[in-house]
Amino acid sequence: MADIVLDHVSKSFGKVRVIDDLSLTVQSGEFIVFLGPSGSGKSTLLRMIAGLETIDRGRLLIGGRECQTVAPGQRNVAMVFQNYALYPHMTVRENMVFGLRNIGMASDEIRRRVEEAARILEMDQLLDRRPSQLSGGQRQRVAIGRAIVKEPAAFLFDEPLSNLDAALRVRTRVELAELHHRIGTTMIYVTHDQTEAMTMADRIVVLNDCRIEQVGTPMEVYTAPASRFVAGFIGSPAMNFLPVEVINSDGQALATLDDGSTIGLPPDIAGRGRLDLGVRPENVGIVGEGGMTTGKVKVVEHLGDRTIVYVVLGDGTPVTAQTGGHSQVRAGEVVGLTFDVEGARLFGTDGLAQDQAAAI
Repeated sequence: MADIVLDHVSKSFGKVRVIDDLSLTVQSGEFIVFLGPSGSGKSTLLRMIAGLETIDRGRLLIGGRECQTVAPGQRNVAMVFQNYALYPHMTVRENMVFGLRNIGMASDEIRRRVEEAARILEMDQLLDRRPSQLSGGQRQRVAIGRAIVKEPAAFLFDEPLSNLDAALRVRTRVELAELHHRIGTTMIYVTHDQTEAMTMADRIVVLNDCRIEQVGTPMEVYTAPASRFVAGFIGSPAMNFLPVEVINSDGQALATLDDGSTIGLPPDIAGRGRLDLGVRPENVGIVGEGGMTTGKVKVVEHLGDRTIVYVVLGDGTPVTAQTGGHSQVRAGEVVGLTFDVEGARLFGTDGLAQDQAAAI
């Protein structure tokens, strides 16, 4: 195992900057997830660590050794690709040993590593099959096994589950988390799927527009997003953003919506003036009468254990609420809304949460 340090690294393709002066430390044994939309730079960053893309500026340290100019095969990392990249004419065993034979490893050591990887991944019965005889999940397991036999300092996963169906993604996601617990090796995992990130990561690195928006545990980025982008990207349904005017009246912070409704804010929420109030859908309540404001229901989604209700306020502001699975709300109704603002966030015109803006 090894720490991985990115020290002010940058990367451009021609005139297009894809990674901009980025610094990050991945602790030894951590499961780190790079999360972000397409084009945010997450796969490029992973390929820079693997050596498949050059680093224009900055340093990369793996286990304390500078590696930005070291050949990919000498970095002691193993990468698992999205498309498996298995040799179709070889058996599972042959796919797993191919790289080890190329470096002249002894036969006894190769056999030990293959048997150990097969035991860990529970695929002893698959070793003599060819890729065409395997399911998608089994092929992905072989690709992971081929990485395990290298016994690297770190594993790099580039959206490895994107080719699997929904049910198989869930099962393989659990298997990957269990694998990390068993072997304890540093793992960096790239995905645009927030569910994968939230369920597997020790820490999530949220990337957007060539830079890091926030680094934190899954619950930190969910409950205390550092920016409006993070708040809107993490969570399904996404956080609501209500334009408000925040004033202080007799020691009480009040947020006035554009329709004139007023919401009292807890004292630990800092901010004044024209801001956006971020409230998670599960903190929006639907009532018949006596709400903080009213709106018209546009769409209702019944999802079994919960119901998602899409409402539009009188000023046109959209609000999403999450209620119980047996909700009787119907499209077209006018409903009252309440807001539990204990976990709310205020965002400025620069997109930063107000506590983050104050820290800067």
